[in-house]
Amino acid sequence: MLKVKLFQRGKKHQRTYRIVVAEARSKRDGKFVDDLGFWNPFTQEFQLDQKKLTYWLEHGAQLADGVKKLLAQQK
Repeated sequence: MLKVKLFQRGKKHQRTYRIVVAEARSKRDGKFVDDLGFWNPFTQEFQLDQKKLTYWLEHGAQLADGVKKLLAQQK
């Protein structure tokens, strides 16, 4: 089963996150299928490819809890 997850990047105390589609059982920083966008919590910069997100959701991918919360804040 595929999930839309947050993929950590950056140094300690300077984390940024990629929003990716990955296998549900994969590691947090493991392999992923597709890259949908990014979120920087320090600058509140958020970018997401809506077309890719809808494509993956239509094909059975599910949102992880962190991504659900992030999307709810952005709307």
